[in-house]
Amino acid sequence: MKIAVDTDVLLRAVVDDNLAQQRVAVEALEKADLVAVSLQSLCEFAWVLERSYGVGRADIAASVRAVLDMRNIAVNRPAVEAGLSLLESGGDFADGVIAYDGRWLDGETFVSFDKKAVKLLTAQGQMAQLLA
Repeated sequence: MKIAVDTDVLLRAVVDDNLAQQRVAVEALEKADLVAVSLQSLCEFAWVLERSYGVGRADIAASVRAVLDMRNIAVNRPAVEAGLSLLESGGDFADGVIAYDGRWLDGETFVSFDKKAVKLLTAQGQMAQLLA
């Protein structure tokens, strides 16, 4: 079976606060022929790990990489790597994904009110502008 997973399935597989659901989530992920993971789901995954569980950036990156390492994963890897790059630079995973998607959609400059995101993207050599 080919499945598309909701964020909660990824979270249950990684976070062991509900062992029964963790077993079910891991089994579903392992049994599937293909596991489709949307960018939105990974952005929410990173956000929930940080905000709800207090997980640090390095551990969030490791969790996202564990998802990428699954044998049956289908994901937009370049966008995820862009998110990881910004996350590992001290920014938000979602901002890296958003900037990548914007470029993919032919946007030339990432614009934001987020000083940190603009600074980190500029440091990576990307076109970014802070709105005031």
